[in-house]
This record gives sequence, C-alpha cells and structure tokens, in this order.
Amino acid sequence: MIILGIDPGTAITGYGIITSDGDVLKPVTFGVITTSSEWTLPRRLQHIYAELTALITRYQPTDAVIEKLFFNKNVRTALSVGQARGVALLAAAHAGVTIHEYTPLQIKQAVAGYGRADKVQIQQMVKLLLHLDAIPQPDDAADALAIAICHAHSARFERVIREA
Repeated sequence: MIILGIDPGTAITGYGIITSDGDVLKPVTFGVITTSSEWTLPRRLQHIYAELTALITRYQPTDAVIEKLFFNKNVRTALSVGQARGVALLAAAHAGVTIHEYTPLQIKQAVAGYGRADKVQIQQMVKLLLHLDAIPQPDDAADALAIAICHAHSARFERVIREA
C-alpha cells in the first residue's frame, strides 16, 4: 500500500508518502507545498491542487489520508484550513485515490499510543517508526507523515479483524 498523508493549510500544506507492507513502513518522500501570502486565495488553492495532483501522478498512492477538521477558536484559520482541505480532497478524489480521514486524537493514539501526545513526541515517533536519521522538517511534513502512519496502523488493524 502506498499512502499519501496530507496536512492541509493555505500557506503551507505538508505531505508525506510512505509504503506499508504488513508491519514494515518505509518513507518514500515528504515535504511541503508553500504559497505566497501575496497571492490571491484562488491562486493559492490552485497551486496546492496542482502540486498535489503532480505528487499523486508521480507516486500513484493507493490511499490518501487527511486530518479531519476540528473546531478552531480562530475562525479565519479554520476557514483557511478547510479550503485547503477541500482542495486536497478534490485532488485525491479526482485521481480516484481512496480517501480516509482521522481526527487529531486518532492520529496521536496511532503514532504515539497516547491521544494527548505533544508535537515533539509525535515527531520523535515518526522518526523512529520510519527509521529516519532526523525528525522530518518542517513540522508540516512530519505531521503529514504521522497522518500516513496512522492510516497504515489502522488499515493493518482492520485487515486483522476482517481475517479473524
């Protein structure tokens, strides 16, 4: 299984692609898609869509995973993330990639074993689980990898239950 994790945002969208074969997780690539604050919102969203589409075309993920939007006290931030999230969902759906969504709590539990794990704990676990030499940078890329790892663990668990 090839999994594309996406941490959406209009300024920075993190992505991480991993392979999952049973218990073996391997990083393929990770990074960020950035947009300029000087660009109009439609231009920013178009750029995110184009870059995600290019990643999907190049790496052919079987699954795309996006963090579920949770209520944010800053409405402007929540709307901005929601718009980037919609573009990410559209890019994956348009390419025919199976889409999965997880809450921040589910992601933290799957990666660190603790739903209230902090950012540093999650980053350390991403490094450990993917056998990386360093914590992925920037943070948005590490978050996207964590999202992909969450799905790898969840999919493996669901497969075991189906086979039981």
